Amino acid sequence: MAISGFKLEAQEGERLRFGEVEILVKATAQTTGGGFSMFEESSPVDTPLHVHEHEDELFFVIEGEHVFQVGDEAFQVGPGGLVFGPRGVPHSQRRVVERTGRVLVMCSPAGLEGFFRELAEAERNGTLGADAYAGASSRYGITWLGE
Repeated sequence: MAISGFKLEAQEGERLRFGEVEILVKATAQTTGGGFSMFEESSPVDTPLHVHEHEDELFFVIEGEHVFQVGDEAFQVGPGGLVFGPRGVPHSQRRVVERTGRVLVMCSPAGLEGFFRELAEAERNGTLGADAYAGASSRYGITWLGE
């Protein structure tokens, strides 16, 4: 598949909403030839401890103070800070001030955007709930370990 360069302005991208979450997808498997995905958490919620089977994640803090747990390490990071979460290693994220801040997330290889699309579709269909989360998590290799 041939890919070409592209650009997006600050608020451009695929906007996905489900529950209290809003994700702005900036790069996808299709636009990067499968190399990586990138999305902005623009309506931030804390993410419980979980593991990705398929992708590594790189978190770049745009705004706010965040605490990332990666394995046994806790990293408090502010604007301009970066945290790496390798696949197979449990990680979580919380905001120091609830529902504040923005984080840009890059996943490699690409594809995690499909997880968010499934949940946004469930929201639109009125089926967002535990079963939708469990099904999407299973299909995208995400195991939730607790709060």
